[in-house]
Amino acid sequence: MAALDSKIFGNKRVIHGNQVATIDSKMADLDGNMAVPGNKRVTFGNKMAAPDSKMAVSGSKRVTFCGHIATIGSKMAAPGNKRVASGNKRGPFINKMLVLDTKMAASGNKRVTFGYKTAALGGKMVAPDNMRVTFGNNMAALGNKMAALSPLPPGHRGLLAPLWWPGLLLLLLLPPLGHGATFKVGVVGPWSCDPLLTRALPELAAKLAVTRLNKDPAVNRGFWFDYVVLDEACHPAQAVAGLVRAEGRASGFVGPLNPAACGAAGLLAAAWNKPLFSWGCLRGEPWLRGPVAWPLPPAPAVLYAVLRFFRWAHVAVVCSQQDLWREAGRGLADALRARGLPVGVVATMEPHAEGARTALRQVQAADKVRVVVMCMHSVLLGGQDQRLLLEAAADLGLADGGMVFVPYDALAYSLPYRAGPFATLTNSSKLRRAYDAVLTITIDCPERSFHEAFRDAQRGYEVPTHIDPEQVHPLFGTIYNSIYFLAMAVEQARRAGRWVMGASVVAHARAFQLDGFCQPVAAGEDGAAHMAYVVLDSEPRGARLWPTFRLDLGSPGLRYLGHPIHWPRGTGPGTDPGCWFNASALCSGGVDPTFVLLMFILVCALILAGAAIAYYIRRRIQHGQLMKGPNKIVLTMEDLTFINTQSSKKKLDESRTSLAGRSASDTKSVKSLGATPETTNVAVSEAVEKHPGTIQAPLFLLLLSHYGLVASWQGDWVWLKKFPGETHPEIRPATKMAFCKLRDLRHENVNLFLGFFHDCGVLAVVSEHCSRGSLEDLIRNEDMKLDWMFKSSLLLDLIKGMKYLHHREVIHGRLKSRNCVVDGRFVLKVTDHGYSELLEAQKVPRQPPRAQAPELLRDPGLQRRGTFRGDIYSVAIIMQEVICRSTPFCMLDMAPKEIIRKVERPPPLCRPSVSVDQAPMECIQLMKQCWSEQPERRPTIDQIFDQFKTLNKGRKTNIIDSMLRMLEQYSSNLEDLIRERTEELEIEKQKTDKLLTQMLPPSVAEALKTGAAVEPEYFEEVTLYFSDIVGFTTISAMSEPIEVVDLLNDLYSLFDAIIGSHDVYKVETIGDAYMVASGLPKRNGNRHAGEIANMALDILSAVGSFRMRHMPEVSVRIRIGLHSGPCVAGVVGLTMPRYCLFGDTVNTASRMESTGLPYRIHVSLRTVQILRLLNEGFKLEVRGKTELKGKGTEDTYWLVGREGFHKPIPTPPDLVPGASNHGISLAEIPEERRKKLEKVRPGLAK
Repeated sequence: MAALDSKIFGNKRVIHGNQVATIDSKMADLDGNMAVPGNKRVTFGNKMAAPDSKMAVSGSKRVTFCGHIATIGSKMAAPGNKRVASGNKRGPFINKMLVLDTKMAASGNKRVTFGYKTAALGGKMVAPDNMRVTFGNNMAALGNKMAALSPLPPGHRGLLAPLWWPGLLLLLLLPPLGHGATFKVGVVGPWSCDPLLTRALPELAAKLAVTRLNKDPAVNRGFWFDYVVLDEACHPAQAVAGLVRAEGRASGFVGPLNPAACGAAGLLAAAWNKPLFSWGCLRGEPWLRGPVAWPLPPAPAVLYAVLRFFRWAHVAVVCSQQDLWREAGRGLADALRARGLPVGVVATMEPHAEGARTALRQVQAADKVRVVVMCMHSVLLGGQDQRLLLEAAADLGLADGGMVFVPYDALAYSLPYRAGPFATLTNSSKLRRAYDAVLTITIDCPERSFHEAFRDAQRGYEVPTHIDPEQVHPLFGTIYNSIYFLAMAVEQARRAGRWVMGASVVAHARAFQLDGFCQPVAAGEDGAAHMAYVVLDSEPRGARLWPTFRLDLGSPGLRYLGHPIHWPRGTGPGTDPGCWFNASALCSGGVDPTFVLLMFILVCALILAGAAIAYYIRRRIQHGQLMKGPNKIVLTMEDLTFINTQSSKKKLDESRTSLAGRSASDTKSVKSLGATPETTNVAVSEAVEKHPGTIQAPLFLLLLSHYGLVASWQGDWVWLKKFPGETHPEIRPATKMAFCKLRDLRHENVNLFLGFFHDCGVLAVVSEHCSRGSLEDLIRNEDMKLDWMFKSSLLLDLIKGMKYLHHREVIHGRLKSRNCVVDGRFVLKVTDHGYSELLEAQKVPRQPPRAQAPELLRDPGLQRRGTFRGDIYSVAIIMQEVICRSTPFCMLDMAPKEIIRKVERPPPLCRPSVSVDQAPMECIQLMKQCWSEQPERRPTIDQIFDQFKTLNKGRKTNIIDSMLRMLEQYSSNLEDLIRERTEELEIEKQKTDKLLTQMLPPSVAEALKTGAAVEPEYFEEVTLYFSDIVGFTTISAMSEPIEVVDLLNDLYSLFDAIIGSHDVYKVETIGDAYMVASGLPKRNGNRHAGEIANMALDILSAVGSFRMRHMPEVSVRIRIGLHSGPCVAGVVGLTMPRYCLFGDTVNTASRMESTGLPYRIHVSLRTVQILRLLNEGFKLEVRGKTELKGKGTEDTYWLVGREGFHKPIPTPPDLVPGASNHGISLAEIPEERRKKLEKVRPGLAK
């Protein structure tokens, strides 16, 4: 801000964006202070410099300084404990501002806008009055001062206008001098996630592009370009989080590469108003918003142009398992589908051995696939997934010309095909044959290849000369081109006089050309770069690629380059109809749409006709099953034999003559049959059989009234319940469906539904006969003694039966004591369930119910259907009947109709009363809950069952079953006890087996358990590991015994955890010695040396960070010795048997350990030979000749590491000349411990 000789006026605000340069003078010096009148606040964003003097803040609005503020020579003060902001308009100060040599004042009520950088002003500058002054991207240096005018009264401001307008016009007309603001490009990509992308050298590519940009006179007049490489996380969510943190690190971005992060990146770019140039974001995605441009032609458009030329419409996409490639494949498939192509399969290669074959089998199963797009790294550049995919395609016969494989990644760079044969194809004949089915579409470099362009940069010392161009990924050139493309768009926006923001930069990424890294690049009117592509094919039986066609997106079709495409069997994939590539045509694989429509109508008609025929046949079959066969449910007189339970043995002699010739209106038959029942010997079935034409419904009903409703069917007694009404000539279909539903209900406490009687116009339900009659008959029988145990048994049976029905979604609706029957075992069964549904289906007029829930009495609709809560009310009324052994509401002494009226129309509430001496209080409370006036407050049948079980403590209460219950309980307890003991025995056995296998090898342990002899076994070659603690004697002397035990336990527990991840066997530990072997008792070929070596490296690395609990200052150093050779292993001893090793190999391994040095792995020559034979990258150093006790002098080695092993290894201590270097000095022991032990054991610490 400039300095005013007086106070700052105005009610607008000035915002300084990002960073403000150093101001050498004070701000608004008013007697050493700067005053801004008012009581509002001034907000300084992020950081503020240290002013030397105070600055008073006043004014009525606020001034916001964003980003960083440079050092101000004076102090700023906020009087009155308030922060005050001046001005209510803001002018963005972008990036940095140059040094202002003098003061600059902003006054008035309009805004002053400073662009990216502002040049040095030699004098003061004042923006007076109500106008606003805009300073664009660059401002020239003014040699004179603009008058610093104090605010004048409104009447005098007109005199000032002629003075500052010429200066303003001169200022705007001056040519720009020098560079403006710094424009930093952020290069975003998963550079550290993928080794192949790391080879693209994004740092070097960005540096080369920026260096050339700053030297290019066509683009360096407005900005000084810089770069920053931003590593994109592997996972999309983490990548978006990284982009959020990159807001202030760059002015524009190149990237991201992962399409999954493009949506969020576009929104962030829009929020920051910064341009985003990415070739990884697919154009046309609905979720892609914001200032986004494409420095490459959209890959789907290039691929679509090639597919349209060859007329290949059916496409499959196979992706690698990385998120980058999965999202790219999904986006590519969506883009091709949006263009009308039938992309049938988008498969992902799983990271296992059969992943490629599984993905290709999905492609095989698809219909008419012509092209397989491989979304993964090219095998020519080291992509292993593509190698596996192509080799699997060759094995499955998919690389014989029937399909063409297209690498997707080559669309993003220029493949250096002119450099000569590719080593990947030269080294594998199988891959070379499979690559005959591959067409590579890549960016064309017409004049020089990527490698030649890179070498040119090396010759100009623009890139390091030690880098092999063939090891650089061609994506290097794409990064270079993208940065150059973004810079050209920035320059275009600057030249147009627009703000260099996100939207304006993207809007000007059009109509310019530039020289790319190795090819010309043109910006099209669509905001995307235009480049030439070539279609490469492999030469026959060769490892080179040659161009066959050239593609220019600006021109239609592909241009033939003189080299025909070589197909594996002479012919390529078939072609698809051209309608797939015509947006206005309806395509169905080449079939006439009219024919398809007619076929569709015909198929629908056939389906409807077939469904109608099937329905008719099904109805006929169901009707036949109902009427005939073993599962029939419609019974007639031929199926039943009626029984007179009162005089079943008496004869009706006169029934034959009395029945003959009688009509339906003959009422004398009743008197005839009733007069002499003892002499009648003809059953009803015989009468009907003899006179089928004369027996009609009234007479048949008369016979039923005489013989009763009990009959015999298939040897069992059954009970008939007749439907109300005189005659029922037919059974309705809905009634049959209800019968089928009832037939499937089977439960111990639900009376079995057997069938349906329909004959002579009579309709009746046939159910199982229960010899003891209904519950109502039982509780009215005074001869039957019913104690509480008996009553609770009957009620529990009732509850279980209703629970079953409710779980099967069956509402009883007519539950009462007469509809509960009791069999010969005193088991209560619910009957007449579903009877209301049958009456409703058969359209039978119903009689008004006598005792139902209050809500059912009030609502005729609910009466017909019934409710679950209404059944709960009926259960409570039956409970009252059983407890009191009387009719419902017996204690009220009222007529039934009066009781129903009072129940239906409360108040007062009419309910039965039961005394506490007739039943437990819990049962009475449960009964009262069940007949609550509000249905929703009644418990469910499950809750009733749980409470009643608690009431009876879960015991069965049937008298007959009591003895059986006791026997069952005893048997169950015995079984539980046996099961518990067996489980305990099994647990102990497992503990014993685990302990035994920890002491001995599993094979030896199994042999010992079976009692078999364990013979000693000879092993041709194993590798042994010995280690001990350096200076263990000294440490033990300076430690308490319990501390020594803790030390060894901690250290060996660490070792045991490490050896669990290696194919080794722990032999034994003796004191501080630790012995491990590999190659026994399980042989593993030559891998034993590698397993021991890897284990030794892990142990050595872990020991480097190990500390003793009682002496953490003293490092625990170990010596390790390794040796390979034959040995014999066997079990020694019967008491505490041990698995021991014998042979010279054991002694030599021990000598290797004892002659080693601290923090060193001492390896014998034989072990070194095996390690070199394994070729696993073990790093060995020659120690030289070593004297081994009893063995003489031998060549030994140090194992110091392995390729790929990055764990830290402790540094061995320096050797003391002339010393044994096999212990630790007392100087390493803490002085406090030496003094403490000196008191306990004098002379020990000396």
